[in-house]
Amino acid sequence: MKFDMGSQTLTTLSQRTGGSNEDLGGLVRQLVQAVAPLEGKFNGAGRARFDEFKQRADVVSNDINRALSSILEGQGGMDVAFQTGDQESADNAQQATGSANFDAANFSAGR
Repeated sequence: MKFDMGSQTLTTLSQRTGGSNEDLGGLVRQLVQAVAPLEGKFNGAGRARFDEFKQRADVVSNDINRALSSILEGQGGMDVAFQTGDQESADNAQQATGSANFDAANFSAGR
């Protein structure tokens, strides 16, 4: 199995996750707005559940935003680690190449 990730993969993923964070928050707000006309239409246990739903919608929205923020933070850390490792690998290869003695190698066919 081969693992091959481009240098911008995590950056792109973070950008898309950030967009999803905004989308999900908007969808939760749209859901609350969509059910607003039903407010006051219920009595008893139905009304209690409806009121609970409206109150929980804000909590759910905030929980989603916090969770996605944590995911974004983790993706950012992975991106920094990946970029740092990529740069260190390039630096090490350049250093090893710089100290190699290619003139000492003899690639003649007569050997």
